[in-house]
Amino acid sequence: MCRELQHQKQVILETSAAVLKEKKASVAFTVGTMIEVPRAALTADEIAAEAAFFSFGTNDLTQMTMGLSRDDAGKFIPSYLKEGLFEYDPFQHLDATGVGQLVTMAVQKGRSVKKDLKVGICGDPASITFCHAAGLDYVSCSPYRVPIARLAAAHAAINARVKKSHFLSFFPESFSDMSDD
Repeated sequence: MCRELQHQKQVILETSAAVLKEKKASVAFTVGTMIEVPRAALTADEIAAEAAFFSFGTNDLTQMTMGLSRDDAGKFIPSYLKEGLFEYDPFQHLDATGVGQLVTMAVQKGRSVKKDLKVGICGDPASITFCHAAGLDYVSCSPYRVPIARLAAAHAAINARVKKSHFLSFFPESFSDMSDD
């Protein structure tokens, strides 16, 4: 997968250089990749060597991780929800237990190679607390969800600070440098 990204990155850089030269223009941009399959999450450290950012494609990652087809999901997910087999539709809300482990692992592996790796996801407001805990930089969503997403992000940040503050009250001398963020 890393060779594919190297190849595509080279094509992008060569093509953009030619177009920008022809147009006598300058545009700053970065090249990153979608993490949409389990193997990409498992090899995120290799991929991060070439990518400036990761954006998680949760629908594809959910399909491949759970072995479900989004095309067929409408036929059985309502029954699964009714019977209590699923708590929620995994295509509407991130499965933090399964798919989330791949997201968290990919963030950790990617940042082990590139500390400033930007990482994001397109998701629902209910997943924002998970995304904050997993270290994602952004969550994009549809425009009508933006106000709810901003509120959820604020709650996640406040809750993280409260937990950190509570922790620091027990061990202030050991972690005094943490209280300044």
